[in-house]
Parts: sequence; structure tokens; C-alpha cells
Amino acid sequence: MAISSSLEKLVLAFMLVQISSLSHAHLLKMCKIDQIYNIGDSISDTGNLVREVGLATFCARPPYGESYFKKPSGRCSNGLLMIDFIALDAGVPFLPPYRNSGADFRHGVNFAVAGSTALPWYELAAENVSSSVTNSSLSVQLDWMAAHFNSTCPNRTDCTKKVENALFMFGTIGGNDYNYALFEGKPLEELRSMVPQVVNTIMLGVKKVISYGATRVVVPGNLPIGCLPVYKTQFLTNVSASYDEKQCLKQLNDFAKYHNQQLQQAIHDLQQQNPNAIIVYADYYNAYRFLLQHAISHGLDTERACCGIGGKYNYDMPRMCGNDGVNVCAHPDGYMSWDGVHLTQQGYKIMAGWLLPHIFSSLHCHF
Repeated sequence: MAISSSLEKLVLAFMLVQISSLSHAHLLKMCKIDQIYNIGDSISDTGNLVREVGLATFCARPPYGESYFKKPSGRCSNGLLMIDFIALDAGVPFLPPYRNSGADFRHGVNFAVAGSTALPWYELAAENVSSSVTNSSLSVQLDWMAAHFNSTCPNRTDCTKKVENALFMFGTIGGNDYNYALFEGKPLEELRSMVPQVVNTIMLGVKKVISYGATRVVVPGNLPIGCLPVYKTQFLTNVSASYDEKQCLKQLNDFAKYHNQQLQQAIHDLQQQNPNAIIVYADYYNAYRFLLQHAISHGLDTERACCGIGGKYNYDMPRMCGNDGVNVCAHPDGYMSWDGVHLTQQGYKIMAGWLLPHIFSSLHCHF
């Protein structure tokens, strides 16, 4: 046990050196990436939902963005997201949201929309699941991507040439399909039956971006949702056996792992069918578990939201961060969770620091 513990500490120390130098590591820059195109939800939206609904979304209000932009930027955090750290590492500008029509799209576009789903609203409705935040699901984002390429390159050959050094980030997407179902009271058995449909929809989307000329596609898995304050509040229980050693809800994490296993198998199958493209699974689940271990080792608050109110986890869904009377902590870098649903900038930075070497090694860059 002592040897195992010492080894864990050594690995953790090595990874923290990697993370501390993240701003000048530039692993992806060695891949000569000159553009990034991103599809996803609130984990990576840099301003599309805000442009859709304005102040109706809490991410549009202070204190969102306070730690980096000094004002709300449309990102659902206090500062940068993982997609921002990926852009920094690749040496390209932060990705402008697609709905910012006056933006400079020469180095990529962000099509992600907070609250979006993999399945379109009508397919979710057929499962008696409502998606009230946005109708800009995966298919809509892919339509935007098609419109963007149609307007910027006259034919398929030109498009293929245009994106030959591009990185396509395909997610996270699909998590909200399950989130909405869970918060509407669906049992986990019903969610498991949704997984093949969600995964198949994601894979059809990946096929579509490959048809646009994408040769490097990164497909993230889902986070361990049983560790997030929003879920720990909703499914709070006195049954100690419901929690693992990190105080995360085991059944919810098992479900996330089930989705991720199905996704990885589908990626493997699609890779076999498309040998000229590199399709990488990004392990957000274990990146978050690494973040959790780091937080525990360094005394960060792993339980409560920095910006929130009420209860054991400083989270109350009707009174989200950004609403009147909801407090924000003085030092967000001391917290993993920003608002109970999304991470702090520091949390995303640590996750990105774990992920980037794994992504880089899988891209097989030649330099």
C-alpha cells in the first residue's frame, strides 16, 4: 500500500509540473494546428447561447467571467474553459462563437451552445424528455458548420485543403440528454436505454465532419456526474453505501462510465471504417478524477460551489449563480466547482493539463 501511495504521489507531482507549465507547453502547436472547430454544450460554449437568449441565461450575468475577462463572456465559468486552454496550447486565438457574425473565423469557429443535446428536441419529446434551454442541438450545430464551410470555400476540394491542419473537437455533447431526463424523474434504467441512440447520433455527426475533410477529431466522454454538486444535491441520501471513497454517487458515475464505454466502442468501430482520419477519445471522466485527487491533496474545496447558495453543497437550482442574493467566494481558485454545474477556470485548467498529453500522443503528429 505504501509503495502504491508513493507511486500515486509521484505521478500526481509529475502531472502538476505539466499543468503548471501548461501556458507554454504548446504540445498541440507541434501538431501545426492552425484552426479549431468545436461542437458541444456549456462545457465549451464561448457565447452562442448568450446571443440566442440574452440575459435569460444565467451565464450572461456577473459574476460569470470575473476571473479572466472581468465581465461575462458567455462562458459558464468564472473564466477560461477547457476549449480555451486547448486553443492556447495549439497557439490559436480563443474560438469565437458562430453567432457572433462579425468575428474573425480564420482560426476556427465555436458552434457549441450551452444546454444543447445530442438528440433533437422532437426525438427527446418522443421519450417524454423536454429540452427547454435551447433547440440548437447537435444537428443544428452541424448545419451551422456546413453553412460556414459553404460560405468560406467554394468546393469540397478547397474545404478539404482548408481544414487539413484543423482540429475538430466534438463535444462534450449528449450529457444534457441524460441530465434533462434525470431531473424530470426518469430512472437510470430508462437512461441506459437512451445510450445507443445518443451514441449513434454522435457517431453520425463525427462521420459528417469527416465528410467535410476533418482528419483529426477528438470526441470527449462524459464527466463523472455523481461528483457534481448539482447531482449530489438532487440525489442527496443518508445511505452511506451510495457514495464512493471520494463522496461521489456511485450509481450516477456507473451510468457515466456505461455511456463512455459505449462511446469508446463506437469510436473504435468508426476508426476502423475511416483509416485516413484520426478519431481520438478524450477521457474527461478520468481527467475529472485526476482533478478531484489534486483538489483533495491541495486542500481545494471539492464539495461546495464557489458561487451558490444553500444546502450542503452551496447549490440551489432555483437560485443559481448570477441571480440576485447569490454569493460568490472570494478565491475561486480554491474551489473545483464554480456554480454547482460547471467548473472553475482552475478546475478546467487542471483537467486540460491532464488531457493534453493524452490527446497529443493519440494524434500521431509528424514534426
